[in-house]
Formats: sequence, C-alpha cells, structure tokens
Amino acid sequence: MLEQFLWIIGQGLLVALMAPLLQGVIKKTKARLQNRLGAPILQPYYDIVKYLQKDAVISDQASWLTRATPYLVFCVMLTAGLLVPTLWGQAPLGMAGDLIILVYLFAVARFMTALTALDAGSAFGGMGSSRDMALSAIAEPALFLAAVAVLITGGTSRLGDIMAITVRQDWNVLDPAYGLACLAMLIVVIAETGRIPVDNPDTHLELTMIHEGMLLEYSGRYLGLMVWAAQIKQLLILTLLIDLFFPWGVALTPGVSGLLAAGAVYLGKLLVLGIILALIETAYAKMRLFQVPRLLASSMLLSLLAIMVRIAK
Repeated sequence: MLEQFLWIIGQGLLVALMAPLLQGVIKKTKARLQNRLGAPILQPYYDIVKYLQKDAVISDQASWLTRATPYLVFCVMLTAGLLVPTLWGQAPLGMAGDLIILVYLFAVARFMTALTALDAGSAFGGMGSSRDMALSAIAEPALFLAAVAVLITGGTSRLGDIMAITVRQDWNVLDPAYGLACLAMLIVVIAETGRIPVDNPDTHLELTMIHEGMLLEYSGRYLGLMVWAAQIKQLLILTLLIDLFFPWGVALTPGVSGLLAAGAVYLGKLLVLGIILALIETAYAKMRLFQVPRLLASSMLLSLLAIMVRIAK
C-alpha cells in the first residue's frame, strides 16, 4: 500500500515538474531556429511561480465557477497523468481507467475551460470557446481513430497492456499501418496541444486566438494554474504518442536501475518530440481557421487507412 502511494505521488510530481521543462525546450528551440536568443529553458518555471504569487482580479460578472475551474482543471490533468505510463509500463491508476477515460478527462477540462470563458461575459472568451468546441468535435474522434490502429493489435484499450504487447511483438516501424497511424497521431498532437499551424500559443491577436482567448479573463494564481494545466496536457499528449508508437526502452518490470534507464530514455524521447514540434512551428505558418477541419479530416482518413491495412494483414 505504501509503495502504491509513493508511486502515485512520484508520477504526479514527475508529470507536474516535467511539463514546464518541455515547454521551455520547445520555446528555446523555436527561438534558436528563428535566429533569436530566446528566454532560458527554465523560464516557464519562473512564469508559473510569478503567477502563483500574484493576486487574481475577477470580473464583477463572474460567478464561483471562475474561481473553482482553475483548481478543477489542474486536478483533472494531474489525474489524467496517473493514467498514462511514463517510466514503467504500467500507470499508477492504470487498473482504474484506460485510453477512453483519459480522453474523457481531457474533454472535462476542455468543457470547464470553455464554460468559464463564457462566465465573465467577454466577447473574446465566447469566441475562443466556440472555436475550441468546434475543433474538439473533430480532434477527439481523430485521436480515437489514430489510437485504434494500435489498439486492435492487442484487443485492449489499456495503455500498459498495449505497450507490453507492442514491445514483445516488435512492431516493424516500416510497417505502412504504423507509419499512417503515427502521422495521423502527430496531426492530432499538434491540434490538441494548440501549436502552429492549428493555433498559436504565443499570440494575443483577437482574430487568431483559440485556447488563449479562453484565458484572457484570468490573472494571478488562477492564470498560473491554467497555464500549468495546459503544459501538463501537452506533456501527456506527447507521452501518449510515445506509449502508442515508441514504447521501446520503457521498464516492463519494477526496479531502480531499470526505472533510471527508462527515465533517461523517456526524457530523450520528449526532447526529440519537442524539437520536432518547434521545427514544424518554424517551417509552417498558421492556417486559416476554416482550413483546420480539413487537416483533422486528413488525420481521420490516415487513421482509417491504417486500420484497413492492419485488418488486411
């Protein structure tokens, strides 16, 4: 019982503390690719500490929901982090949920964020909420389809079991189904994390904001919690990509030496994916809003092709 408790606390701290580092790597890489010095890699930590130390200013029109949502969203993301395997092939709460529960938790956080953006009566908040809800209606099915191409191999939706099956079967990375599903998942990752070309996390232009538009009414510690939660979601989405398509190197059996080696491999994978996201953001411009559904539809089409190829074999 004590080991299970320590495992839950350890994974929660790992997810919470690694998320700002990943954000710092992405921003630093993007700045260097644009011939800028950029902020330090640890800057996201400084920003979160700064936000948490400030008082929050709340609109007179806002209800208790605006004050409660940042804590709820942050706790939901930490709970989701306990459903995703990181260093070991099993998640701390893996017996209580699977990929479907994980996506539902993401949906709960998105719904509460969009609802709170409407609470203050801001036009920008309503605009960001409507855009985010419209895109999520396509992004979530695309996420499921990209994962199904891998899940049908083991006949289960539990991430730990899928990772063990993938490692043991040594799925060939040159398999067409593997490549199609991985590309489809990468498109979903860009959309779910709000990166260019789908969204720009660094903008505050009214006509281009999606996720940032829902956070304009937040300040102080509430803004810090929402930003931190968004960084945790970004980490979890990338970890999900690793678990489904690149699980090699994870520790399948508990042990200190195995976990340390798996931690180094996991950190390396996250850094590589962060650099890839920075490269994509630098190479492409932001798409027009009405073209984003076409991009997500292409992800769904690639996933369907991967499923058909997988079944045909």
